[in-house]
Amino acid sequence: MGRLGLVERTASADLARLGWDNEDHIELLWSLSRAADADAALRAMVRLADALESSWGELSAALIKDKALRGRLFGVLGASLALGDHLVANPQSWRLLEGALTLPPVDELKAAFSQVVTENPGATAVPALRVFYRDRLLVLAALDLAPTVENEPVLAFTTVGAHLSDLADAALAASLQYAVGTVCREGIEPPTLAVIAMGKCGARELNYVSDVDVIFVGAKADSTETRVAGEMMRMASETFFEVDAALRPEGKRGQLVRTLDSHIAYYQRWAKTWEFQALLKARPAAGDAELGRQYVEALMPMVWTASEREDFVVDVQAMRRRVEELVPADVRGRELKLGTGGLRDVEFAVQLLQLVHGRNDEALHVASTVDALAALGTAGYIGRDDAANMTASYEFLRLLEHRLQLQRLKRTHMLPPPDDDEALRWLARAAHIRPDGQHDALGVLREELKRQSVRVSRLHAKLFYQPLLESTGVSVDIGDGMSAAAAERQLAALGYQSPGSALTHLAALANSNTRRGRVQSVLLPTLLDWLSDTPDPDAGLLQYRRLSEALAEQRWYLGTLRDESAVAKRLMHVLGTSAYVPDLLMRAPEVIQAYADGPTGPKLLDVDPDGVARALVAAAGRQSDPVKAIASARTLRRRELARIASADLLGMLEVRDVCHALTSVWVAVLQAALDAVIRANTPKGGAAPASIAVIGMGRLGGGELGYGSDADVMFVCDPVSGVEEAKAVKWAMLVAEQVRALLGTPSADPPLEVDANLRPEGRNGPLVRTLASYEAYYRQWAQPWEIQALLRAHRVAGDLELGHRFLLMVDETRYPPGGVSAEAVQEIRRVKARVDAERLPRGADPNTHTKLGRGGLADVEWTVQLLQLRFAHKIPALHNTSTLESLDVIGAAELIAESDVELLREAWLTATRARNALVLVRGKPTDQLPGPGRLLNAVAVAAGWPEDDGGAFLDNYLRVTRRAKAVVRKVFGG
Repeated sequence: MGRLGLVERTASADLARLGWDNEDHIELLWSLSRAADADAALRAMVRLADALESSWGELSAALIKDKALRGRLFGVLGASLALGDHLVANPQSWRLLEGALTLPPVDELKAAFSQVVTENPGATAVPALRVFYRDRLLVLAALDLAPTVENEPVLAFTTVGAHLSDLADAALAASLQYAVGTVCREGIEPPTLAVIAMGKCGARELNYVSDVDVIFVGAKADSTETRVAGEMMRMASETFFEVDAALRPEGKRGQLVRTLDSHIAYYQRWAKTWEFQALLKARPAAGDAELGRQYVEALMPMVWTASEREDFVVDVQAMRRRVEELVPADVRGRELKLGTGGLRDVEFAVQLLQLVHGRNDEALHVASTVDALAALGTAGYIGRDDAANMTASYEFLRLLEHRLQLQRLKRTHMLPPPDDDEALRWLARAAHIRPDGQHDALGVLREELKRQSVRVSRLHAKLFYQPLLESTGVSVDIGDGMSAAAAERQLAALGYQSPGSALTHLAALANSNTRRGRVQSVLLPTLLDWLSDTPDPDAGLLQYRRLSEALAEQRWYLGTLRDESAVAKRLMHVLGTSAYVPDLLMRAPEVIQAYADGPTGPKLLDVDPDGVARALVAAAGRQSDPVKAIASARTLRRRELARIASADLLGMLEVRDVCHALTSVWVAVLQAALDAVIRANTPKGGAAPASIAVIGMGRLGGGELGYGSDADVMFVCDPVSGVEEAKAVKWAMLVAEQVRALLGTPSADPPLEVDANLRPEGRNGPLVRTLASYEAYYRQWAQPWEIQALLRAHRVAGDLELGHRFLLMVDETRYPPGGVSAEAVQEIRRVKARVDAERLPRGADPNTHTKLGRGGLADVEWTVQLLQLRFAHKIPALHNTSTLESLDVIGAAELIAESDVELLREAWLTATRARNALVLVRGKPTDQLPGPGRLLNAVAVAAGWPEDDGGAFLDNYLRVTRRAKAVVRKVFGG
C-alpha cells in the first residue's frame, strides 16, 4: 500500500469494498496513487460508491476504461475535500467529467444560470443554483487538477481565472434576475441597473474562492433599485460567494446605488488615488449592458490622469505602508497575498506603472495583471525578461493560492507552517510539482518558494527602476526602452520632485563600463526603491552620488553595499532624511561599515561614548602642535558625530543617550584643546603658572547637549604657589582665548562654538577669573539670573580638583542654607515674563519654536530651575544640573503633581527630539519647526515619529507642549 501512496490502515479494506483489490485494477490504483492525497481520494471514493449504490459499477467500469475521467476524478478527490463532499451529496455529477470537456463561454453560462432561476421559482432557486454553481466549479477544477494524476493538458492560469470570472458574471446575472423577480411584484417597474465588476473579477483573474467586488449604477438610484441591489447581494452571498460593494463612492457609508451622473461628480471632486487605482479593473458584468458601458467610458479618462494629482505620490506611499502593516510579522513569510514578495507586491507595482504611463500609452489600458505585465514589457517600461519572470512568479503564487482554496473551498492565502511536512507535501503534489532528481516534491516546493519570494522582491524594485537606468543609456537589451519623458513621469510618481536631475544622477552613477558602473547598475534598482520611501529621495540620490564619487577608490564601499543589504538600506534612509550626516560620512566613511549588524546587535551601538572621549583626548595629546592636536580631535569628533547621528536617525538611540554621547564628545574636545594649548604655552621642563578649570554651563553643564548646541563655559584659574596673581591670570587668559580661537576656526565639520557669555558681567567681564574673584563677585553682586544660571554649573575639563572647589564655592550662592530670597524668586518670575514677551525671534511662531516657544525647552527648564531655587535648600537631591534628573526628584518629593511632572518631562523630550531632528534634517542649528510639507515630514522621521506624517507629528507636538505650558503657568503663577 505504501508504494501506492496509501498509508492509512483502512486502505486495504476500502479497496476491497470498492472491488479494486485484484490485478484487473492495478492501472487504476497507480492513477489513484498519483493524486495529491491518495488516502483522501480513496475515502471519498468509498463514500461516493455508497451514495451511488446500485450504479456504482457503472462508474467503476468507466474509470477502468476512461483514462481522462480517472485523472479528473482522482485529481479532484485528492485535492479538494469540499468538492468531494459535493460529489457525495450529488453523486450523479461524476458524469459531468466524462468525455471531451470544454469550458463554455460566458453567454452560454449566463443562459444556463438563467434557466435554473426560471425553472426553480422563488426560494427553490437558491439550492438549485448552489448545486449548479458547484457543478461548474467541479468541471473547471477537474480539468485544472487532472495533470496531477494523468498526463492531461495543463490549464493556463489565465484560462482558469477567466472562466472563474465568467462563472461569477453568470452567477451575478442570475442573482439580479432573482432579485428583480422578488422585489418587482405587480405594479413595480423593473429597474435599469448595471453591475460593475471590480478587483480580480473585473480583471477576469478571479480565484476559486474570493469576494466579488461590485459597484452598482442605476438609472434613477431610487428605493426600488437600491432594494434590488441589496437583495441581489444577499442572494449571491448566500448561494455563490461573498459580494462586496465597499469599493463604491464613500465606501460602506455611501449610497449602495448611484446614478451615472452622481458617480461622475464624485470621482471628479472627491475620489482618492486608491479609488482610481481600483477603477483600473472596472468592467460591466451583469445588468444593463449599455449603462455599464457608459459608466466605464465616462470614468476611464479620469483613471489615466490620476498620476497628475497633487497628492498622488503621498497616497501611493500611504497605500504601500497600509498593505505592509496589514500582515502580522510572525506570518509574513507564509502570506501569499500580502507578505513580502507576495501577490500584492506584483499587483501594486503593475498598477502603479499603468497609472504613470497609461495616459500616454493606450496599450496599457488593460485590466489583468498578466496582460498588463506583457504590455509594459512590450512598450519598454519594464524589461522583457523581467516581465516574463514576474509573470511566471505571479502565476506560480496564484497556482498555490488556488490549490489552498480548493482544499476546503475557503478563502485563504496562507501557506502551511514551514514545519508541517505533510501539508506542504500535499500542496506540492496538488500544484503539479514533481521531484527533480535532487529533491522530492516537498523539497522542490520549499526551494521554489524561497526562490520566488526573493525573485518577486528583487523584481519589484527592478520593475520601477531598471528601465529608468536603461533610459539614461545603460546598455541592456530591452528593445526600444523607456523614453526620457516616460522615465521622468515614473520618477515623479515615485516621489522625486526633480526627476530630470534624478536621471542625471543615475546616468552619472551607472552609465560606465567600469566595474563601479556595473556594480552600481545592479545596486541602484534596490537602492532607489529604498530611497523612494524616505522623506526626500531627491536629496538622498544627490547625496548618494556625492558619496559614491568621494569613495570611488574605496573598493570596500560598493562591495559592502552589495553584500550587506542592512548597510545599504540604512544608508539610504540616512541619506534621504538628513543633510547633517552625509557631509560627515564623506570625511568619516568608515562609519558606513558600522551600519552592519554585529554578533550582539548593530555595530553603531558597539561603542562606549566615554571610551571614545578618552581616546580622543589621548590622540590629541600625542601632537605637540595645538593646531594638529585640534585636527586630530576633530577627526575623532567627526567620526563620533557621524556614529551618533546615524544611530539616532535609524531609531537605535533614545534621546537621553544622544544627549549624553554629544556631551561626552564635546567635553573631550574641550579637554583636548585645553591640554594642547597649555602644553604650547608652558616652557619646556617648566611648570604652568596656574591651574585652569572649565566649568560647563547650560546644557553642557546639564549633560544634555543637542546637535546644534554651543558649549556654554566659564574659565576659572588658580595661581600656583609663588606666582603672582596678575601673571597667572594673564597666562590663563591667553590659554582661554587660544582655546576659543582654535575651536572656533572655520571648518567643514559642525562648528565648535565656545560661549563664555554667562560669566560674571557677561561680555564686559574678564574671560578668566580666579576662584577668589568669582567668590567675591557672587557674594556681593550676583543677580538673580546669574544665580539661576549657576544651577547648571558643572566641572567638565581642566583641573578637576579646582573645578570641584569652584562648585563647592558656588553652592553657597545657588543653594544657600535658608534658600534664595523671595525677592530673587519674584525677579526670576518677572524675567521669565519678559523673556516670553521679548526674546522670541522676529517672525517665529510661538507655538512651534522648540526652544523659546510655548511649552518648549526654555519653559520646562525655567520651571525646573524655579523649583530648585525654592526648594533645593531643603532637598539635597535637587542639587542636580540635569533637567530630566531634577524632574525625577521633583516628582518623588511631590513638589508638584506627578502628572504635571510627566507632562513637563514629555514636553522636554519631545522638544529635544524635534530640535535635534531639525539639525539632522537641515544640516544647521535651528529652533523653528517648519510648516506642513516635505521638510516637516523629514523632521518627523528624524525625530522617530512612526510615520512620515508631518501633520500628525506636529499635532502631537502642539498637544504635548500646550499641556506643559499649563503646568508652567501654574508653577510661575503661584
